[in-house]
Amino acid sequence: MKLNKVIAISVLNLVIGSAYAQPADTVFINGKIISVDDKGAIHQALAVRQGRIVAVGKTNSIKKWIGSQTEVLDLKGKSVIPGLIDSHMHGIRAALSYSTEVHWFGLSTIDAALDKVKQAASRAKPGEWLIVAGGWTEEQFKEGRRPTQAELLQAAPNNPVYVQWMYEWVMLTPLAYQALNIQNEADLPAGGKFIRDEAGKPTGAIAGGVVPLFDKLPKPSFEQKIIGTTKFFNELNRVGVTGVIDPGGFNMSPTEYAPLFQVWKNKQLTVRVNYSYFAQKKDKEFEEFKELTQLLPMGFGDNMLRFNGIGERVTFSMYNNDKATPNDQEKFYQVARWAAQNGLTLTQHWQENASADSLLQVLEKVNQEFPIAKLRWSIAHLNNGTASTFERMKALGVGWAMQDAMYLDGDKTLHKHGEKVLERMPPINTALKMGLHIGAGTDAHRVADYNPFIALRWMLDGKSASGKKLRGTEEIPTRLQALQMYTLGSAWLAHDEANRGSLEVGKWADIAVLTDDYLTVPLDQIGRIHSTLTMVGGKIVHRD
Repeated sequence: MKLNKVIAISVLNLVIGSAYAQPADTVFINGKIISVDDKGAIHQALAVRQGRIVAVGKTNSIKKWIGSQTEVLDLKGKSVIPGLIDSHMHGIRAALSYSTEVHWFGLSTIDAALDKVKQAASRAKPGEWLIVAGGWTEEQFKEGRRPTQAELLQAAPNNPVYVQWMYEWVMLTPLAYQALNIQNEADLPAGGKFIRDEAGKPTGAIAGGVVPLFDKLPKPSFEQKIIGTTKFFNELNRVGVTGVIDPGGFNMSPTEYAPLFQVWKNKQLTVRVNYSYFAQKKDKEFEEFKELTQLLPMGFGDNMLRFNGIGERVTFSMYNNDKATPNDQEKFYQVARWAAQNGLTLTQHWQENASADSLLQVLEKVNQEFPIAKLRWSIAHLNNGTASTFERMKALGVGWAMQDAMYLDGDKTLHKHGEKVLERMPPINTALKMGLHIGAGTDAHRVADYNPFIALRWMLDGKSASGKKLRGTEEIPTRLQALQMYTLGSAWLAHDEANRGSLEVGKWADIAVLTDDYLTVPLDQIGRIHSTLTMVGGKIVHRD
C-alpha cells in the first residue's frame, strides 16, 4: 500500500473518531428523511453539528450522536426535505415593501381580497396608501374577475388604493388618482391608457405604463424596508424556502439593496440569497455593469449573501424583444463577452422560443472566444422552449430557470396559443430527458405567488389557478424530479450543489420538516403543505 494512501486512511479514521467524540448539536429521529441524493435514498434520522450534516441513517445508529447538550427532535413520522431554493425570485424587491403592502396570495374570492383591503384600511391613517403590488390573478377567484373601483372604494373610502395585476393592468381609486395628480390620459406615464366601459366612461383601471406608474408611489422608509425584509424571509422559511436566486428587477437601483445588506450585517438573514444585478440605465448598461462590479467580483459575499453576476436584463434592447436586430445583438454581445471574460455568471430573461435563436447566436459567439459552461449561465422563463433550443443550451452548459408562470397566467395564454401549445408549456420532461440543468422557482412576487408548494403542485398536475388542466401528461415529472429541480437544480445555478440541495453528509443543514408527506399526500393537497420547522445552516429559523 502506498504511503500517501496509508496517510489518507489514517487521517480519515482520525476525523471519524474525532466526530464521534463530539456529539451533534441537533439530532432528528423517527422520521422520513427524503435525501434527494442521486439514489433517492430515504432515511429515518439525521445528525447536525456545526451547521452541517454529519450523519444520516436509521434512528438507532444516529442515536450515538446524542450527547448531554444535543437537541433531540422526534419527528414522529414526519417527512423532511432539503430546504427549497427558488431559482428565480425577485425576493429582495418583494421584501422591501412586504410590511407595508396588502397581499392577496392564495385567496379564493373577491370578498376575501376586499376584506384584506378593508382590514388594512382600518389600521391605516386617512390618506395613507394601500398597495396590492401583484402575485394574484382573477383566475384564483371563484368570481373569475378582477375587483371594480367601486368595490375598492367601499372597502377603503378614506385611503388611496393601488391594485396591480402582472405588468399590464392597474386599478386606482379616486383618492389615488388625486394623490398622483392624474386628471386625464396625458398625465399617465409611458403611454398608459384608461380602460373604459361600453359607454366610454373610465372604469378606474389603466392599461400599460405600469412600471413607471408604480415608481410614482410613496416608498417605505428605511426602517420599514428592514422590517419587511425580515418578515418576508421569515415567511419564506415558513413555506420551506431556505435559498433564493434573485435576478434584480425593475425599480431596483443600487440603493435598494441597502436594507438587505443591513439585515445581513446584523446576522439576521434567514434565507441564503444569491443576487444578480439587473440593468437600470438604458443605453448605458455596459458602463453601469463595469462601474458597479469593480467592487463586486463574482462570488463576493459569504454563505448567506453572495453576488451571482448580471441579469436578468442585460441590455434593454434584448429584454422582451421578439424582433432583435443585429444592432441589438451586438450591444448584448459586447456585455456578454465582457462578462465571460471576467468570469461573471449571466442570467437572461427570454419568453418566446420563436426568437430564442437571436439570443443563442450571441451566446454561441461568446462561447467561441471564452467558454461559458463553467460560469453557469442561464435562460429564465422560456415556457415554450423546444428540444432544439434545449440542445443548443446544453451544448453551451447553459441552464434553465423555470417557473410556474402558467399557474396564474395559463388561462390567458390558452386563449392566445390554444390547447395543443399549452399541453407542453413548459416542456419539463423534454428538458429533463436531454439532461438540461433545471432550477425551479416562481418569479414572485409581482407576477406570481412565492409559495413553492403551489409551484410543485402545478409542476405535477399542470392545472392553472382556475383548475383547468393545461399541461399534458407527457410533460409531467415525478414528485422526486420536481423536488430535485427545486433543490439540487437551483443549487447548481447558484454554484452551490456541493454544499446544499440534498440531505447528505458534509452539506449544510438546510432542512424543512413538513406538515404532510410530500411524496404520498394526495396531489391536490400538496399546495397546502408548509414547514413546521425550518433550519438554515443548523440554526432553527422557523418553528410552529
